[in-house]
Amino acid sequence: MKYRKKPIVVEAIRWTGDNGKEIEAFCGTDVMFGTIYEPDPVSAACIHTLNGKMYARPGDYIIKGVNGEFYPCKPDVFAKTYEAVEE
Repeated sequence: MKYRKKPIVVEAIRWTGDNGKEIEAFCGTDVMFGTIYEPDPVSAACIHTLNGKMYARPGDYIIKGVNGEFYPCKPDVFAKTYEAVEE
C-alpha cells in the first residue's frame, strides 16, 4: 500500500549555529548546545527527542511535532516535506 502524509502545520526554526537564544526560546529545556567532532568540530544543538538525543548541525531545522516533541531535520528533507504557511 501507499500512504500520504496528512496535511498538518508544524512550527520549525533553523539552527544557524549562532541563534542559541532563539532556539532555547523555541525548545525550552529540550535543547543543549555543544560541539561535535565528527568529522570536523562544529557547534551543535542537542535535542532531547522521544527517541533519545539527536543533534542538529548548523543549517538543520528543529521541528516541533504534533505532540509538542522536538526533533532535527536536514534542510533537503525539510524542503521536500514542508512549505511555508501564511497565517
